[in-house]
Amino acid sequence: MDSIYICHFILLLTIVCTVVVATLGDNTTESYWLLRIKSELVDPLGALRNWSPTTTQICSWNGLTCALDQARVVGLNLSGSGLSGSISGEFSHLISLQSLDLSSNSLTGSIPSELGKLQNLRTLLLYSNYLSGAIPKEIGNLSKLQVLRLGDNMLEGEITPSIGNLSELTVFGVANCNLNGSIPVEVGKLKNLVSLDLQVNSLSGYIPEEIQGCEGLQNFAASNNMLEGEIPSSLGSLKSLRILNLANNTLSGSIPTSLSLLSNLTYLNLLGNMLNGEIPSELNSLSQLQKLDLSRNSLSGPLALLNVKLQNLETMVLSDNALTGSIPYNFCLRGSKLQQLFLARNKLSGRFPLELLNCSSIQQVDLSDNSFEGELPSSLDKLQNLTDLVLNNNSFSGSLPPGIGNISSLRSLFLFGNFFTGKLPVEIGRLKRLNTIYLYDNQMSGPIPRELTNCTRLTEIDFFGNHFSGPIPKTIGKLKDLTILHLRQNDLSGPIPPSMGYCKRLQLLALADNKLSGSIPPTFSYLSQIRTITLYNNSFEGPLPDSLSLLRNLKIINFSNNKFSGSIFPLTGSNSLTVLDLTNNSFSGSIPSILGNSRDLTRLRLGNNYLTGTIPSELGHLTELNFLDLSFNNLTGHVLPQLSNCKKIEHLLLNNNRLSGEMSPWLGSLQELGELDLSFNNFHGRVPP
Repeated sequence: MDSIYICHFILLLTIVCTVVVATLGDNTTESYWLLRIKSELVDPLGALRNWSPTTTQICSWNGLTCALDQARVVGLNLSGSGLSGSISGEFSHLISLQSLDLSSNSLTGSIPSELGKLQNLRTLLLYSNYLSGAIPKEIGNLSKLQVLRLGDNMLEGEITPSIGNLSELTVFGVANCNLNGSIPVEVGKLKNLVSLDLQVNSLSGYIPEEIQGCEGLQNFAASNNMLEGEIPSSLGSLKSLRILNLANNTLSGSIPTSLSLLSNLTYLNLLGNMLNGEIPSELNSLSQLQKLDLSRNSLSGPLALLNVKLQNLETMVLSDNALTGSIPYNFCLRGSKLQQLFLARNKLSGRFPLELLNCSSIQQVDLSDNSFEGELPSSLDKLQNLTDLVLNNNSFSGSLPPGIGNISSLRSLFLFGNFFTGKLPVEIGRLKRLNTIYLYDNQMSGPIPRELTNCTRLTEIDFFGNHFSGPIPKTIGKLKDLTILHLRQNDLSGPIPPSMGYCKRLQLLALADNKLSGSIPPTFSYLSQIRTITLYNNSFEGPLPDSLSLLRNLKIINFSNNKFSGSIFPLTGSNSLTVLDLTNNSFSGSIPSILGNSRDLTRLRLGNNYLTGTIPSELGHLTELNFLDLSFNNLTGHVLPQLSNCKKIEHLLLNNNRLSGEMSPWLGSLQELGELDLSFNNFHGRVPP
């Protein structure tokens, strides 16, 4: 009997084991390990939906690639599948795996050291996740690895020296992580390395001389780190190098002349370092160079680079250095490919370089903040591809050449901070693509030509600080995209054209310090996006249109020193006011209590008007107020204690009214108060200490 029970028990155990294996899978099969890997992932998009025990043919599972014999998994690609969770150490059991791509997901946790057991792995892509921790040293065991991209994660610690064991590696990318330490000298062992991307980390120390061992390197990018010391001259031995980007570090010393040996170099970026000395003229031998950026260093001496020799150069950026002298006469010859020339904020001098007129392909020229002088050439319109001309803060003089109107591609014209004189040529109206014109701080005169309003793409006009005269063009309303109109401090006269109300995108209107007159047109109510209006020091008059209360986005209003009259209520439609200055007008009526809703108001100046009534208690809500001027009006009543809430007030001017009552003791609690004038009222009592 006992033997029968034993036989039944063995049979039952066999059945149970069969069920378990059928359910969980045989742990010697890859399907078993893949299901274990799946169990550690969160899959909201269903990318792993068909990874199921019921699907016996795993080669049909999403993201898998099998060998020709359909028995082994050699590739797994789940890039951009919306996965989260962690990377399982069970990947180590997929021993035939050659390619693993889990990039562009939301994976967290560390990179498992078990991945170092995948001896057949050639490609490992884990970039663009939220992985943390250090790069495991076991990665160095992947002797067949060719591509390793771990960038755009939250990795930390140092780059493991074991990386030098990856003799087959061609691509190594760890950009946009939090790695620190130095670049390991073992990198020099990677003879087959083509791309080394270390950008945007916290790497420090020197660039190792051993990097010259990367004989096939084409891309070396280590920008936005904390690398220091000199650029090693050994970089000149990397004959295959096409891209060298060391921008935004703390590299010092001079630019090594050996870089001129990089005959295949197309991109050289050394901006934002502490390099000094002269730019080596030997760099002119880089005939394949397309982009050069040496800006934001301390380079000095003459401009030794010639587009004549750098015939493939498209972009030259040398801004923010201490270069001296003029642009060489043979800088550019016909057939140039140069599109961008940025020389801003140096110490360059001389007249406008006629040599640039040979750069017919040039699109952007920035010579700002130098010491150039003289007139602009009349043949400036040779630059028919020019889109941006930036000459501000120099000493250019004379009139603008009429031919500037022939540069039909021009979009931005920055000429401010010079000594230009004469009229704005009417030919400017031909520039149908012009969107920005800044002429402020010059000595230009004459009328603003009506033709300017033919430039219907204009978004910004700034003529501040010139001698323009005559009226604002009546057709200004044609500029439907205008956001900034700055005409302050000129000699303009006449009224504001009603058509200005049709510049409905206008955000800043500055007409102060002119000789303008008339009243504000009712069409101003259409300026729904306006934030700043300054009209002070003119001769405007009359009451304000009631419709101005529709301007809900106003922050700064300055109408001081005009002849406006009537109520100030139309200016209180916005609760976003920070400055309201109406001093020296003829406004009358009461101070609107609604001003208390502008909680960000810092300056409220209503002095020298004919305002009556009491000071509204609601002004006590203005806790950011630092300047309150209600002087020289006809205000009556008491100074209410609610004003004691204005703790930041520095200037309180209530003089020359008809206010009465006892001196408020709370005045002594205003710790920031530096100016207080209560004179010529009917107060009694002592001024609090």
